[in-house]
Amino acid sequence: MHDWTGLKEKIRGWGKDLGFAAVGFADIDLSPAEAGLTDWLAAGCHGEMDYMASHGMKRARPAELLPGTRAVITCRMDYLPFPAPERRSASPEKGIPFGHADFCNPAQAVISRYALGRDYHKLLRARLQKLANRIAAEVGEFSYRVFTDSAPVMEVELARNAGLGWRGKHTLLLTREAGSWFFLGEICVDLPLPADGPTSGHCGDCTACLDICPTQAFVAPYRLDARRCISYLTIELKGSIPVELRPLMGNRIYGCDDCQSVCPWNRFAPLTREADFAPRHGLDNAALVELFAWSEDEFNARLAGSPIRRIGHERWLRNIAVALGNASPAPEARIALLARTGHASALVREHVSWALSRYPG
Repeated sequence: MHDWTGLKEKIRGWGKDLGFAAVGFADIDLSPAEAGLTDWLAAGCHGEMDYMASHGMKRARPAELLPGTRAVITCRMDYLPFPAPERRSASPEKGIPFGHADFCNPAQAVISRYALGRDYHKLLRARLQKLANRIAAEVGEFSYRVFTDSAPVMEVELARNAGLGWRGKHTLLLTREAGSWFFLGEICVDLPLPADGPTSGHCGDCTACLDICPTQAFVAPYRLDARRCISYLTIELKGSIPVELRPLMGNRIYGCDDCQSVCPWNRFAPLTREADFAPRHGLDNAALVELFAWSEDEFNARLAGSPIRRIGHERWLRNIAVALGNASPAPEARIALLARTGHASALVREHVSWALSRYPG
């Protein structure tokens, strides 16, 4: 007979040894979240992310992903690579909302902090597997499955149920001690590990994250219309970016951190201890023109092991063309855009043409 409560504390310790900042335990009842998920999908807020709908309610039912699941171990790993700059109001010449770190330099690319280093999927999956192996060494063979944003899992709901934090109005998990600059990973297990239970929310009357969104993608507190979200537009959307949203994207070329940057709880976010999450190839301080000049071979080589590589060179150029169209006109930017007017991709040509149309003369 195992001491399951005692095992939980051992698992927390092993998780900390593996670099996880926190480890929690959730039950598998996500039924309260099913109605919200159904409404969100019915409203089309998932856009072209068909995988969000293709699994039906399996996303809210862990036992359908791994039959026999009795508990979910959820783990947090911090990824903030450098101190977040103080958010300042911006009034660029064109009235364009530029990225969080670059109000004074619209010619510089802004990339979401989580994507500046190596792809987190492999690192988290490997750590979670090591944790599962350590549990097996303690209790013997058991049934489990590891998840790192790789299957239909409601990871925020599970983390909330595990007491790791609460769902913020920007839909991300928030904690008192770490804000929201972290990744989540899960292990579904057939072990009867007691749940930790949810914590209370602490957003209060604050709406900073909702108010700052450049594209007003939050249609209500706790509800994001992905079709307007810059992260969706620059990463998930495969085709043309809606013309009316392009001016609102500023110089953000991969993802957007604005709703996190203004969150008061992120003042307490610790820096990551993982070297793999440190910026690579100068992506935290790169000029748009420089990145736009990369050939497809250069893109693939320099971004090997980066989450950015999955969008492909074509969408990379699409995104940067929009950013160049939003930047203050400069001769080098115009030259860079003109060099891509004959690109083989109609998608790239369209966005280059739009960018050039915003340059006077």
